[in-house]
Amino acid sequence: MIPTVELRRIIEASFNPMTCHCTINPGGNLTVEVTDPKTGQVDLLVVGIPTESLATVRDINDLLAQLREELKANQEWFQADFHGRNLLQRRHH
Repeated sequence: MIPTVELRRIIEASFNPMTCHCTINPGGNLTVEVTDPKTGQVDLLVVGIPTESLATVRDINDLLAQLREELKANQEWFQADFHGRNLLQRRHH
């Protein structure tokens, strides 16, 4: 198994230039929070990732791919929601 300090470093570095913080919770679960450094908006928050499932580099790469997909989907949703609100606000003014 990869040491948790190294696991955190790999995951956090994988989201540059975004800000990523990983926390190892009691019981061995991982929390990953990715934020936009310019706005401070949390674009991804995943809680309860079991660290015992991250035994190999391939396991970590698979997790990173899943997290990036979720991040992209969240960013697209936030962007669509933001633009949708702007359109609604303009119609009412």
